[in-house]
Amino acid sequence: MAEPHAVVVGGGVAGLSAALALHRVGWAVTVCERAPGLEPAELALALAPNALRALDHLDIGEDVRKRSAHQGIAAIRRRDGRWILRTSAEDTRERFGDAVCVLRRGELSTLLLSRLPASAVHTATTATAIEAGDTRRPARVVTDAGEHTADLVVLADGARSGLRSELFLEHPGAVYAGFTCWSAVVARPAEPAAFGETWGRGGVAGVLPLTGDEVFCYATGNAPAGGRSEDEHAELLRRVEGWHDPLPRLAAAARPESVLRTDVWHIDTPLPAYHKGRIALVGDTAHAMTPNLAQGACQAIEDAVVLAQHISGSMAYVPTALQSYSDARLPHTTTLVQRSAQLAEAVQSESPLAAGVRDMAAKVVGTAAPTLLARYTRPADGVRAGARP
Repeated sequence: MAEPHAVVVGGGVAGLSAALALHRVGWAVTVCERAPGLEPAELALALAPNALRALDHLDIGEDVRKRSAHQGIAAIRRRDGRWILRTSAEDTRERFGDAVCVLRRGELSTLLLSRLPASAVHTATTATAIEAGDTRRPARVVTDAGEHTADLVVLADGARSGLRSELFLEHPGAVYAGFTCWSAVVARPAEPAAFGETWGRGGVAGVLPLTGDEVFCYATGNAPAGGRSEDEHAELLRRVEGWHDPLPRLAAAARPESVLRTDVWHIDTPLPAYHKGRIALVGDTAHAMTPNLAQGACQAIEDAVVLAQHISGSMAYVPTALQSYSDARLPHTTTLVQRSAQLAEAVQSESPLAAGVRDMAAKVVGTAAPTLLARYTRPADGVRAGARP
């Protein structure tokens, strides 16, 4: 009997995680990625304990932990350096069984790719059209390199997916969240760099330690979508001017050509389902969220594991299995999208009064933070430590 075949559109974290999860349960996979290469090396990921448990299901959790910097003291501060909230790696491990791990997106992509067949991933291949199929007909993917028929298609082509709009004609799609993010990988300062975020007016800045002698730093600011500056490095410096150390020094240390500017888009109107026919949606394609809860990639990895768990049995019943996948994932991820958007609105506010109230409220509810974190990062049903496919 021939292996069931899945075509994955998109070679980011969501797409490669889905490809590996399906490969591990007996599927042949073909990944179509429009870019000439995979994830850029200059972006970092913070993986919460729920994502690490999902990666354990893919049998790469330990490799990820070994290649990551582990959270030390994590903090939220005011721009003058005063603490709003603080926690530690020990607290996180005690409550959730793992610390937060930080690594470059490219390193995670490389690990995922290393567990797939060499012929599985096709870069510089753009999917231009899809047909959903049904219980009697396979799905179809048209690319600029040819056509594929498949028992399953996984759509993982990002927040602004054009193919998603073919499936859900009435849905408004992703919308601009109103702010953009500047980021860079820089040399680690002589003194320890605290893991965490600083809240100002109209934006935040943060530091994620990486392995070796580097850290990842970022800053957000309210700006029109699609805007570009002649000097993005100068723009990054302007965003943290007058903020507490080491933020201005880290920004100044960035190589100008390495500073990335990324607009933030999210799906603020939930999709009616995360599937149609034989097509499943995962990651940002299904539930793009602002980065404020640091759960975008984490939820994408969980999507992959849950999808593979639901997609067993007769290939004729793939649409039924995908309905179960939607039912399992849509409510929780919708809540995360909404909560992340609410937090984004609070931290991007330019009102001094609103910022003061926000900081005071955050400090007051600080004792509840572990409970809230547990709610938002609880492992998906079926994604539990020690239970692997």
